[in-house]
Amino acid sequence: MSTQRRLTVVMQVLLFAIVVYGLLAGQPKAITNGGIGLGVTLLPAIVRRNYQFSLDPWLGLWITTAVFLHTLGSAGLYVQFSWWDSVTHALSASLVAGVGYTAARVIDLHNEEIHIPTQFVFVYLFIVVLAFGVIWELFEFALDLISAETGLTMPLAQHGLDDTVIDMLYNSLGALLVALFGQVHLTGVAESLRDRLVTPES
Repeated sequence: MSTQRRLTVVMQVLLFAIVVYGLLAGQPKAITNGGIGLGVTLLPAIVRRNYQFSLDPWLGLWITTAVFLHTLGSAGLYVQFSWWDSVTHALSASLVAGVGYTAARVIDLHNEEIHIPTQFVFVYLFIVVLAFGVIWELFEFALDLISAETGLTMPLAQHGLDDTVIDMLYNSLGALLVALFGQVHLTGVAESLRDRLVTPES
Protein backbone atom coordinates (compact mmCIF):
# COMPACT_ATOMS: atom_id res chain seq x y z
CA MET A 1 0.00 0.00 0.00
CA SER A 2 1.37 3.42 -0.98
CA THR A 3 1.99 6.21 1.52
CA GLN A 4 -0.80 8.25 -0.04
CA ARG A 5 -3.22 5.37 0.37
CA ARG A 6 -2.17 4.84 4.00
CA LEU A 7 -2.79 8.50 4.80
CA THR A 8 -6.18 8.32 3.09
CA VAL A 9 -7.18 5.26 5.14
CA VAL A 10 -6.06 6.92 8.39
CA MET A 11 -8.26 9.95 7.68
CA GLN A 12 -11.18 7.72 6.73
CA VAL A 13 -10.85 5.86 10.05
CA LEU A 14 -10.81 9.18 11.92
CA LEU A 15 -13.90 10.36 10.03
CA PHE A 16 -15.65 7.12 11.00
CA ALA A 17 -14.59 7.72 14.62
CA ILE A 18 -16.16 11.20 14.47
CA VAL A 19 -19.44 9.66 13.30
CA VAL A 20 -19.33 7.10 16.13
CA TYR A 21 -18.59 9.86 18.63
CA GLY A 22 -21.54 11.84 17.31
CA LEU A 23 -23.84 8.84 17.73
CA LEU A 24 -22.66 8.12 21.27
CA ALA A 25 -22.62 11.76 22.40
CA GLY A 26 -25.82 12.74 20.64
CA GLN A 27 -24.07 15.31 18.44
CA PRO A 28 -25.97 15.57 15.12
CA LYS A 29 -23.42 18.02 13.68
CA ALA A 30 -20.60 15.51 14.12
CA ILE A 31 -22.74 12.76 12.60
CA THR A 32 -23.69 14.89 9.58
CA ASN A 33 -20.25 16.31 8.82
CA GLY A 34 -18.40 13.07 9.56
CA GLY A 35 -20.86 10.97 7.56
CA ILE A 36 -20.87 13.24 4.53
CA GLY A 37 -17.09 13.55 4.65
CA LEU A 38 -16.63 9.78 4.87
CA GLY A 39 -19.04 9.27 1.99
CA VAL A 40 -17.10 11.68 -0.21
CA THR A 41 -13.80 9.90 0.52
CA LEU A 42 -15.35 6.62 -0.66
CA LEU A 43 -16.25 8.03 -4.09
CA PRO A 44 -12.90 7.04 -5.71
CA ALA A 45 -13.44 3.43 -4.60
CA ILE A 46 -17.01 3.46 -5.92
CA VAL A 47 -15.84 4.84 -9.28
CA ARG A 48 -13.12 2.18 -9.42
CA ARG A 49 -15.59 -0.62 -8.66
CA ASN A 50 -18.43 0.52 -10.90
CA TYR A 51 -16.49 1.99 -13.83
CA GLN A 52 -13.10 0.25 -13.61
CA PHE A 53 -11.41 3.64 -13.45
CA SER A 54 -8.71 4.16 -10.83
CA LEU A 55 -7.83 7.63 -9.64
CA ASP A 56 -4.22 8.49 -8.94
CA PRO A 57 -3.51 7.93 -5.19
CA TRP A 58 -2.48 11.58 -4.89
CA LEU A 59 -5.92 12.65 -6.13
CA GLY A 60 -7.60 10.36 -3.63
CA LEU A 61 -5.48 11.92 -0.89
CA TRP A 62 -6.37 15.40 -2.18
CA ILE A 63 -10.10 14.67 -1.95
CA THR A 64 -9.84 13.03 1.46
CA THR A 65 -7.70 15.81 2.93
CA ALA A 66 -10.15 18.50 1.79
CA VAL A 67 -13.18 16.89 3.42
CA PHE A 68 -11.20 15.75 6.49
CA LEU A 69 -9.93 19.25 7.27
CA HIS A 70 -13.44 20.66 6.80
CA THR A 71 -14.89 18.07 9.18
CA LEU A 72 -12.26 18.89 11.81
CA GLY A 73 -13.07 22.56 11.34
CA SER A 74 -16.76 21.92 11.92
CA ALA A 75 -15.85 19.96 15.05
CA GLY A 76 -14.44 23.13 16.63
CA LEU A 77 -11.21 24.11 14.90
CA TYR A 78 -12.95 26.85 12.90
CA VAL A 79 -13.61 28.59 16.22
CA GLN A 80 -10.21 27.87 17.81
CA PHE A 81 -8.10 28.84 14.78
CA SER A 82 -9.29 31.72 12.62
CA TRP A 83 -7.01 30.65 9.75
CA TRP A 84 -8.43 27.12 9.56
CA ASP A 85 -11.43 28.25 7.49
CA SER A 86 -9.12 29.97 4.99
CA VAL A 87 -7.03 26.81 4.57
CA THR A 88 -10.08 24.62 3.97
CA HIS A 89 -11.57 27.09 1.50
CA ALA A 90 -8.36 27.27 -0.52
CA LEU A 91 -8.04 23.47 -0.54
CA SER A 92 -11.69 22.87 -1.40
CA ALA A 93 -11.56 25.51 -4.13
CA SER A 94 -8.47 23.86 -5.58
CA LEU A 95 -10.43 20.59 -5.69
CA VAL A 96 -13.34 22.28 -7.49
CA ALA A 97 -10.87 23.86 -9.91
CA GLY A 98 -9.26 20.46 -10.49
CA VAL A 99 -12.60 18.87 -11.31
CA GLY A 100 -13.49 21.79 -13.57
CA TYR A 101 -10.19 21.62 -15.41
CA THR A 102 -10.39 17.84 -15.84
CA ALA A 103 -13.92 18.07 -17.28
CA ALA A 104 -12.90 20.80 -19.73
CA ARG A 105 -9.77 18.91 -20.75
CA VAL A 106 -11.76 15.71 -21.38
CA ILE A 107 -14.12 17.63 -23.68
CA ASP A 108 -11.15 19.25 -25.40
CA LEU A 109 -9.49 15.87 -26.03
CA HIS A 110 -12.67 13.99 -26.90
CA ASN A 111 -14.13 16.41 -29.45
CA GLU A 112 -11.90 17.56 -32.30
CA GLU A 113 -14.24 20.48 -33.02
CA ILE A 114 -13.66 21.95 -29.57
CA HIS A 115 -10.34 23.54 -28.63
CA ILE A 116 -9.74 25.31 -25.32
CA PRO A 117 -6.71 27.63 -25.55
CA THR A 118 -4.23 27.37 -22.68
CA GLN A 119 -4.54 31.10 -22.05
CA PHE A 120 -8.28 30.69 -21.44
CA VAL A 121 -7.79 28.00 -18.80
CA PHE A 122 -6.93 30.62 -16.17
CA VAL A 123 -10.14 32.53 -16.86
CA TYR A 124 -12.19 29.34 -17.01
CA LEU A 125 -10.92 28.03 -13.67
CA PHE A 126 -11.60 31.32 -11.92
CA ILE A 127 -15.13 31.46 -13.32
CA VAL A 128 -15.87 27.89 -12.20
CA VAL A 129 -14.47 28.38 -8.70
CA LEU A 130 -16.04 31.80 -8.13
CA ALA A 131 -19.43 30.52 -9.35
CA PHE A 132 -19.19 27.53 -7.03
CA GLY A 133 -18.13 29.85 -4.20
CA VAL A 134 -21.18 32.05 -4.69
CA ILE A 135 -23.48 29.00 -4.68
CA TRP A 136 -21.76 27.73 -1.50
CA GLU A 137 -22.18 31.08 0.30
CA LEU A 138 -25.85 31.20 -0.70
CA PHE A 139 -26.24 27.67 0.63
CA GLU A 140 -24.71 28.69 3.97
CA PHE A 141 -26.98 31.76 4.05
CA ALA A 142 -30.03 29.54 3.48
CA LEU A 143 -28.94 27.26 6.32
CA ASP A 144 -28.64 30.31 8.59
CA LEU A 145 -32.22 31.30 7.74
CA ILE A 146 -33.48 27.77 8.40
CA SER A 147 -31.59 27.64 11.70
CA ALA A 148 -33.04 30.99 12.79
CA GLU A 149 -36.57 29.88 11.96
CA THR A 150 -36.42 26.36 13.40
CA GLY A 151 -33.78 26.58 16.13
CA LEU A 152 -31.97 23.59 14.64
CA THR A 153 -28.17 23.41 14.63
CA MET A 154 -26.84 23.41 11.08
CA PRO A 155 -23.55 21.81 9.94
CA LEU A 156 -22.53 25.07 8.20
CA ALA A 157 -22.94 28.75 9.03
CA GLN A 158 -21.95 32.18 7.78
CA HIS A 159 -20.10 34.60 10.03
CA GLY A 160 -20.74 37.95 8.43
CA LEU A 161 -19.73 39.84 5.30
CA ASP A 162 -16.02 39.92 6.18
CA ASP A 163 -15.96 36.14 6.45
CA THR A 164 -17.67 35.78 3.05
CA VAL A 165 -15.20 38.11 1.32
CA ILE A 166 -12.21 36.32 2.87
CA ASP A 167 -13.68 32.97 1.79
CA MET A 168 -13.94 34.19 -1.79
CA LEU A 169 -10.35 35.45 -1.72
CA TYR A 170 -9.05 32.06 -0.61
CA ASN A 171 -11.30 30.35 -3.16
CA SER A 172 -9.49 32.41 -5.79
CA LEU A 173 -6.14 31.36 -4.33
CA GLY A 174 -7.11 27.69 -4.72
CA ALA A 175 -8.05 28.28 -8.35
CA LEU A 176 -4.77 30.09 -8.96
CA LEU A 177 -2.73 27.21 -7.53
CA VAL A 178 -4.43 24.71 -9.83
CA ALA A 179 -4.06 27.03 -12.82
CA LEU A 180 -0.33 27.44 -12.14
CA PHE A 181 0.70 23.97 -10.97
CA GLY A 182 -2.17 21.52 -11.35
CA GLN A 183 -2.62 21.27 -15.10
CA VAL A 184 0.39 19.01 -15.66
CA HIS A 185 -0.77 16.54 -13.01
CA LEU A 186 -4.43 16.56 -14.07
CA THR A 187 -3.82 16.11 -17.79
CA GLY A 188 -3.08 12.42 -17.27
CA VAL A 189 -6.39 12.00 -15.45
CA ALA A 190 -8.22 13.75 -18.28
CA GLU A 191 -6.52 11.53 -20.87
CA SER A 192 -7.50 8.40 -18.95
CA LEU A 193 -11.12 9.57 -18.79
CA ARG A 194 -11.05 10.32 -22.51
CA ASP A 195 -9.77 6.79 -23.17
CA ARG A 196 -12.68 5.42 -21.13
CA LEU A 197 -15.07 7.38 -23.31
CA VAL A 198 -13.68 6.28 -26.66
CA THR A 199 -12.74 2.70 -25.78
CA PRO A 200 -15.66 0.26 -25.77
CA GLU A 201 -15.92 -1.99 -22.73
CA SER A 202 -14.87 -5.56 -23.29
